[in-house]
Amino acid sequence: MQHFGVPEVVAQWWRSLAEWVGPPAVYLNNRGLIMPRMIFDEGSQVVAAALVLAILAVIGLRAWARRRQEATGARVPVLWPSLALLVGVPLLAILAIGSPVSFETPELRGFNFVGGTRVIPEFTALLVALTTYTAAFIAEVVRAGVLAVPKGQTEAAMALGLRRRTTLRLIVVPQALRVIIPPLTNQYLNLTKNSTLAVAIGYPDLVAVFAGTTLNQTHQAIEIIAVTMAVYLTISSVTSLAMNLYNARMRLSER
Repeated sequence: MQHFGVPEVVAQWWRSLAEWVGPPAVYLNNRGLIMPRMIFDEGSQVVAAALVLAILAVIGLRAWARRRQEATGARVPVLWPSLALLVGVPLLAILAIGSPVSFETPELRGFNFVGGTRVIPEFTALLVALTTYTAAFIAEVVRAGVLAVPKGQTEAAMALGLRRRTTLRLIVVPQALRVIIPPLTNQYLNLTKNSTLAVAIGYPDLVAVFAGTTLNQTHQAIEIIAVTMAVYLTISSVTSLAMNLYNARMRLSER
């Protein structure tokens, strides 16, 4: 294993970051989306373990802060300590091991790109279309949920001297979520069903694999369509179950 000093590691990471964000690093053309690729060398498992430990520490910190606030009423700030744990612990592991993660940037050589990772154009078009389309509906759902909170709630918070950010996080958003979650569940289910439109642009999605390739090879139409329906029913049921559990958690307790 090759070891570096702290200045060499920082310089190497700075060069990798400059290559990643500097032009040309990302290409979008008729061949797809070509992006830099992360290369995990020896010792990257230690960095991954450090990141997992940092996430567990953040979860424990938030749980402790919540219990302390419920017991004493004193609010413990967790944002900056959480960011320090998420960034600092993996960074310390990287400095100790010697930069086990690097970036491979794509380069144009002749008529093709070498290096990096490539996302096919069909998937890129599907991702952009579904993201833009669904995001518009979700934005309207969120806007309607925020506007459904009575204005007196915000005025009462301002009268108590709360800041706008604190008012939004502790008063407006918890009440708005009770209005947002039910229609948001419908949008997630619609997103799952709208992904079948990928067949129109030639992307090999679930429908294309089952009802296209597999059906042409087996000629078992009823069985293939039944399996396709079962897969989509499972995905929709899991999504609906997760959102219903979250909705039950955010719902007001009635006496």
